[in-house]
Amino acid sequence: MPTFAAIDIGSNSCRLKIAKVVAHHLKTLHEDREVTRLGASVFDSGLVSPDAMAATLRALKRFQRAIQSHGVDRMRVVATAAMRDARNAAAFQAWVKAETGWAMEIISGLEEGRLIHHGLMAGEPALGGRVLLVDLGGGSCEITFSEHKRIRETVSLPLGAVRLTEQFLPTDPASADGLAQMRRLIARELRRAHRKIQPHAISQVIATSGTAAALAEACAVLGKSAKKLTRSAARKRPSAAGLARSADVRKLAGKVARMTLPEREAVPGIGPRRAEIIVAGAQVFAELLESFNLPGFRYSPLGLRDGILAQMLAEQDARAAGHREFEHERWESVLATARRYGVDPRQSEPVRGHVIQLFRELKSLHQLPPEYETWLAAAAILRDTGKFINHQGHHRHTQYIISSSEIYGYTPVQRTVVSALARYLGKSRPQPDDRALRNIPSDQHKHVHRAVLLLRLAVALNQDRASDVLRVAAKVYPKRIYLEIKPGRTGAELELWSLRKEADYFREVFGRELFATLA
Repeated sequence: MPTFAAIDIGSNSCRLKIAKVVAHHLKTLHEDREVTRLGASVFDSGLVSPDAMAATLRALKRFQRAIQSHGVDRMRVVATAAMRDARNAAAFQAWVKAETGWAMEIISGLEEGRLIHHGLMAGEPALGGRVLLVDLGGGSCEITFSEHKRIRETVSLPLGAVRLTEQFLPTDPASADGLAQMRRLIARELRRAHRKIQPHAISQVIATSGTAAALAEACAVLGKSAKKLTRSAARKRPSAAGLARSADVRKLAGKVARMTLPEREAVPGIGPRRAEIIVAGAQVFAELLESFNLPGFRYSPLGLRDGILAQMLAEQDARAAGHREFEHERWESVLATARRYGVDPRQSEPVRGHVIQLFRELKSLHQLPPEYETWLAAAAILRDTGKFINHQGHHRHTQYIISSSEIYGYTPVQRTVVSALARYLGKSRPQPDDRALRNIPSDQHKHVHRAVLLLRLAVALNQDRASDVLRVAAKVYPKRIYLEIKPGRTGAELELWSLRKEADYFREVFGRELFATLA
């Protein structure tokens, strides 16, 4: 059974989780966490400081030893808000690559919210109904409205606890002026969230991340004894499974705002490192709960890394519980992107059907990895999105749109591959120094060439046909490939001509002759 690893490089801390697939489910083998404050310098100066880089890299090297000892088969490293904002993010990516060999992805706030949602739904099967998910990290706050385990809306706000602390709370205790300015910003950003998310009849509010854990634990102690917050109580960790009531969160937010750092450190559940940023975090939660008129929240230890692991399992194991849901949401995201740019997916469906058929019938020829079937299907649907910008040169615009769009379930590299497949459907052919191939690993270039040709053949089989879709059969021989076409009501002369135009390119890529004939 394969073993997966997920690393979340956050603005406040780095987290590692290693899990093994057992009976189509994930079994956790190892977890680790290190507070690195990667975002502190970013939110102050716009740059990741050398000290923060070094601290993060030390944590990553420790994670690497754990990954090697567990024999991990597949892993993914993602970075969030701090790296999204840092002007020197590319330099840190290169340093991580040089020291560990890992390709660190920088994901958007929306993708972060979607992965967190996927992790919670996979980790808590009983969770359903209308749910609001809140993930308050160091640099951003992701709010997701979910109904029947499907995302209805996600918004990412710049309300991370580290970001707000650096921006508004330089003194200890916090100044009244700094607190007031911070509350105004929180209120403004929450108004923006209300324009996108208008939940009603919420059955549960689930909060993730370390700030939520600290508040849930501190509120639990506060509820038991408002007068006796002792260190001995801190050793008896109260359950964070109960509801952290809105009134208790507001009371706690006001209390910690008046405390000094040593006093906050003594509050059960908060601890030394969380005490530095808990004032900002508590204010965000208090304002959010009141703004959405919510009774409180329940803390969940699941988060981004769990979503990464769940996605890897869903991609690889068709019998996993989340596979069908993941594939459905990913395809719905492709269709939504097509519609956003004026493409009717129904008009592209014949091309998608033909490229999937060719992928399967010519498998012994192209020898592409299985995931290319999904990527080709997406490229077939999205290939005309560039016409939204300009019909002339629309393939170039298509490449930019796909690579820059939020398409759920696709990593930045995967989106880049899909964009490259859709890019080369005109006169151009892939070249190693092309912009479209620049961010694709060189060992994938050969795959891209072959996949592009399959998509070109599928497009050639659909020359301005509204409903008269051709039937085709592929036959593979040692030195030649036959595509036998059954003519439609209007014949197939244009399709035959278009296919024969691809014969030279086909010979160049596959080393075999291509013959298109009528059945």
